[in-house]
Amino acid sequence: MLFPEEHELIERIAVALIRRRERMGTAESCTGGLIAAACTSLSGSSQWFERGVVSYSNQAKTELLGVPAALIDLHGAVSAEVAAHMARGLLAHAPLDWALAVTGIAGPSGGSAEKPVGTVWLALAHGCEPPRVWQEHFAGDRHAVRVATLRSGLMALCEALEDREA
Repeated sequence: MLFPEEHELIERIAVALIRRRERMGTAESCTGGLIAAACTSLSGSSQWFERGVVSYSNQAKTELLGVPAALIDLHGAVSAEVAAHMARGLLAHAPLDWALAVTGIAGPSGGSAEKPVGTVWLALAHGCEPPRVWQEHFAGDRHAVRVATLRSGLMALCEALEDREA
């Protein structure tokens, strides 16, 4: 169930994408499709939402999004490099204009000293531009980390779209 803040963000994203005649998609790991589900909860989302790819395993990241296995071995699945490749890979494999990618550790297990639970990397890619990549550290249980990731990604996309319209 979406909170009013997320619903408002999705409506703003929908308006901006429809106005620009653009489409978006998601490449999700730790959120398991939560962002795509939130986007498609809005009636008429087929006008602007193209697809969501849940690439939970490293193999899926490689097979579906073209993330090199060597890159995952070198930096780990939860890294700026992998998030950026996920977003660029989705753009390369789908007829869309915007790609939002997320990879992280939602917990309660899986964390380490270098990458504690709540560590999330997000990437937003548009066209041929280099992706915007950022790291978040969210507190709370698994659900809280996943919802916070959804909010961060949607907010970044909404801001990017609205900045381009200003």
